[in-house]
Amino acid sequence: MSRRRVITLFIIVFVNFLGGTIVLPTLPLYSQRHFGASPETISFLLASFFVAQFLAAPVLGRLSDKYGRLPVLLVSQFGTFISFVLLVGAQSLPMLFAARILDGITGGNIIVAQAYITDITPQEKRAQGLGIVFAGFGLGYIVGPAVGGLLGAAFDDSAPFFVGAAISLMAVLLTYVALDESLPKEARLAQQEQARMHASDIIGNIPLLLILLIAFCAQFSIAVFQATIALFGEEVVFVGYTEREVNLGVGLMLTGIGVGQFITQLVLLRPLVERFGERRLVVVGAVLRGMGILSLTVFTSPWLIGSFSLVLVAAASGVMMPSLQALTTITVPEKFSGGVLGIYGSSVSLGIIIGTAFGGKLFSIAPTLPYLVAGLVLMATVIPALLLAQRTHDLTTVTSSV
Repeated sequence: MSRRRVITLFIIVFVNFLGGTIVLPTLPLYSQRHFGASPETISFLLASFFVAQFLAAPVLGRLSDKYGRLPVLLVSQFGTFISFVLLVGAQSLPMLFAARILDGITGGNIIVAQAYITDITPQEKRAQGLGIVFAGFGLGYIVGPAVGGLLGAAFDDSAPFFVGAAISLMAVLLTYVALDESLPKEARLAQQEQARMHASDIIGNIPLLLILLIAFCAQFSIAVFQATIALFGEEVVFVGYTEREVNLGVGLMLTGIGVGQFITQLVLLRPLVERFGERRLVVVGAVLRGMGILSLTVFTSPWLIGSFSLVLVAAASGVMMPSLQALTTITVPEKFSGGVLGIYGSSVSLGIIIGTAFGGKLFSIAPTLPYLVAGLVLMATVIPALLLAQRTHDLTTVTSSV
């Protein structure tokens, strides 16, 4: 595993995710305050990104197999920059939707970054490599919401959009200057001569089907949570505070997610994988994630939510999701690595689409209902996770038979 490439990719992912998360504390509130958007409309606004990503992810995965990781990564990041420019100039809700949809269409940077790691790491170190990339996500989640909340408090709701655009442009430049191609032309030509994955390759692959089901349920639950947490903060956690204080409070509260994810993936993931293996960590992650989200049905203190609930959710995600993705890449031959990550990304995006759209409706019924539903779904996810963990044969044997 090339340390230089992994560190460079970590920085790129951090910068890019910083730009993406900087709007989390203010975008739902911005659309509500300036355009009169209801909780249901806000959910659809957030879901529009994932609908576009769901449709585009398999295509981007195949394009990265055919043309290389670097060109697709550059295009996706430039799309994020353009989406921020559209957010800055938006004068209506349709413009906000257009910005989010564009970002979703070109939002293949996560899938391509994962494929890049797959290219440069051996199977036995893949979870650790993916964990380093996810640590970049986590660090971005630490800094992004806090900076977004501070900007919203110091200036106005749209200030994070300007900074997000600048950060995204920096990510494009950094990728162009510092990162080289991980999939050589010879390897791409060889892959083009080989057959694509077919539906039968997926349906007959029981470990992959279990992984896709777990990923869908896990991201459905986290999407219900993410779609409503800013509204929950304004209506329940920070009642009686000014708009700027709410912006700051929600941003700092969300920082707890980044802290837990970053520490887990950078420090704990490697020894945990070596001791327990990826399949057991998926089970543990599902349980702890469910407990963290369910705690929001009883906690109303920002200190408890920020220091316990969100940290637990993030730490659980830090051991669960890299392990799940590492398992995904070894359920199929190496030639399908980009394609299978695209399929995995579609499963994740579908969960996020439904969860995000559903979250606003649940919130309109009762502010704590989204977290009750999300927590229970995660607890139910333990069943397929146990089925996956109980398969005692090495998944690499499945790879050779697909």
